[in-house]
Amino acid sequence: MSGELPLRRALIVAPGWIGDTLLAQPLFSRLRDKYPGVTLDAVAPAWTVPVLQRMPEIACVFPSGTLRGRLGLHRRLRQGRTLAAGGYDAAFVLPNSFKSALLPLFACIPLRIGYTGEARFGLINRRHRLDKAHPAPMAEHYAQLAEAPGSPVHKPLAWGGLRMDETNREAARERLGLRTDQPVIALCPGAEYGPAKRWPGVYFSALARALGELDYTVWLFGSDKDRVVGAAVAENAGARCVDLTGRTDLAAAIDLLSYARAVVSNDSGLMHVAAALGKPLVALYGSSSPHHTPPLSRSAELLWLGLPCSPCFQRVCPLGHFNCMKELLPAQVLDRLRKIA
Repeated sequence: MSGELPLRRALIVAPGWIGDTLLAQPLFSRLRDKYPGVTLDAVAPAWTVPVLQRMPEIACVFPSGTLRGRLGLHRRLRQGRTLAAGGYDAAFVLPNSFKSALLPLFACIPLRIGYTGEARFGLINRRHRLDKAHPAPMAEHYAQLAEAPGSPVHKPLAWGGLRMDETNREAARERLGLRTDQPVIALCPGAEYGPAKRWPGVYFSALARALGELDYTVWLFGSDKDRVVGAAVAENAGARCVDLTGRTDLAAAIDLLSYARAVVSNDSGLMHVAAALGKPLVALYGSSSPHHTPPLSRSAELLWLGLPCSPCFQRVCPLGHFNCMKELLPAQVLDRLRKIA
């Protein structure tokens, strides 16, 4: 946008995944640096709103009110008309879908920036092109939108971080009866995308038992969808393991993770939350790639076997053996964890 009018107010149409939202934070930091005084607001699905509310770069967050996979045309039209009063100079549309580009048009935002995506000519009027042959890491993919199309990404990326709410943290700890007189290790055994991204539950249980023998307290984190996974891990994890899966909202999970000495997580939204909190982290990769969605952290240990069949990016192992995770043993994870905890 060099040579154009100064950018005063911009709307971010945020991704639909927690991890992707955190990987977009370098874009927000770059915009704040490039356009001093700019106000960045965001519209996002309800489940990612708490993450954006904790980002210092974002002024205001509006829940989108639409369901995943639904067009929701009338809702988008109504919200667009409401947002038109914000007087935004530009919108940055991070998802590549057709429907995600409708809201800035309905809000009469003159400059609408994003990747060409699916059938978005006219909806996106400052178009960046995807290099499908050589896809960039996701954080760079988003950060590119701050530059002119075809220009290189500004490096180094500014990683940012999340604010912690001390009052909310203490309220959550007291409500759940959590003790912090012993060092806490957080384990995140879920991954919403699918089982191919989940380290086996029996391995998480074995790791939790080993940590208990080392006088750590283990807290399991996950959403309501991870209750079954969390219960299976906790059943064989020993007395020092506390299962918090499904017992916290995302805001409370963010705050309670700040107690952890270190975190072990699958490639998931909570992995990226832990990285944004600056927690020492062991990140476990199976069907996904640590080159594509690495945590934005200098204190992360990435464990990935890099088998010939991976990354496949599938929800379920297409070969049926799941060796990319099964061959990553608890002893290996514990060894990495002891180096950073």
